[in-house]
Amino acid sequence: MKSITINGSERENVGKAAVRAVRDAGMVPCVLYGGKQPVHFKADEKAFSKLVYTPNAHTVIIELEGGKKFNAILQDIQFHPVSDKILHIDFYELNDTKEVIIEVPVKVEGTSPGVLSGGVLNLNLRKLKVKALPANLPDFVVANISELNMGNKLYVTQVDTPDFKILHPDNTVICQVRISRAAMKAAQEAAKAEKTAKKK
Repeated sequence: MKSITINGSERENVGKAAVRAVRDAGMVPCVLYGGKQPVHFKADEKAFSKLVYTPNAHTVIIELEGGKKFNAILQDIQFHPVSDKILHIDFYELNDTKEVIIEVPVKVEGTSPGVLSGGVLNLNLRKLKVKALPANLPDFVVANISELNMGNKLYVTQVDTPDFKILHPDNTVICQVRISRAAMKAAQEAAKAEKTAKKK
């Protein structure tokens, strides 16, 4: 999985007034969990644009002043309800021997016979929750639609997951090929014409 580096500095004060001061300075208060003790730090709000405002999934390298460096994943993020500004971010430190849970995007591959014959592909889930060791975290989950005919569905159990687990029920549908309105109308008209021809 690709990584994004966030440069920041540790926060000594973590009270409400200190947090407000951090935000007023255009910074985001953050906490890193998963280690021996939480690490409170702050980073420029602009530094998170490639991490937050993207459909892709990334691990994070947090580099703090003084040479401290941590590998982590985004755990939780809070936005302001009106301005949509980032208020707070929680990270979780990665351990090479511990599995972690993260959401990764779905990447559709292949050509569906059902779509070629007039169907419409509906992507039910754009992201899937997966569990894996840090070294095995995928950039995306491949949904191959090459076998999908009209009316067919692709379930999570039909996806190749060599080094990770998908944390969704077996009956979860990733995508499906539905009959389009145009194809349905054409079929109805053809059936109507056939019925009329038989009457004659």
